Amino acid sequence: MCSGSFDPVTNGHIDIIGRAARQFDEVVAAVLTNVNKRGLFGVDEKLDMLQESVKPFDNVTVDTFDGLLVDYCRDNGIEVIVRSLRSVSDFDYELQIAQMNYRLAQAETVFMTANPQYSFLSSSLVKEVAQYGGDVEGLVTPYVEERLRRKFAESG
Repeated sequence: MCSGSFDPVTNGHIDIIGRAARQFDEVVAAVLTNVNKRGLFGVDEKLDMLQESVKPFDNVTVDTFDGLLVDYCRDNGIEVIVRSLRSVSDFDYELQIAQMNYRLAQAETVFMTANPQYSFLSSSLVKEVAQYGGDVEGLVTPYVEERLRRKFAESG
């Protein structure tokens, strides 16, 4: 399981999903539906961009969930959660979540260090750069880049 808000999906996300796809027979990339958090893109838009971005990986499926990740994992027979670490502060945060997920559902968490090429990358940063007309080529797929461009043209 690789989960996130994917608002939008970045090349850093795709790198981790692809690396997980090489390690496991099946990978689910799932968009967290958080009604309390207003994102730039709606759930259907995020699903579309994620689905387009994972096409190179035959063993990756895309889905959505709300509530606790471990409930989704338990309901779908998923035993391993894959998380990316970009920095030491990520580890501090992710370790607490991993330990809680294990306590709640005995779900194992596998940490993958971010590719140094993407270690600075976040969806928030990509959105901010794109909003002000900055170049996000190489940070997201061409499809996501176009979706960002259109989204900001609509709102601007």
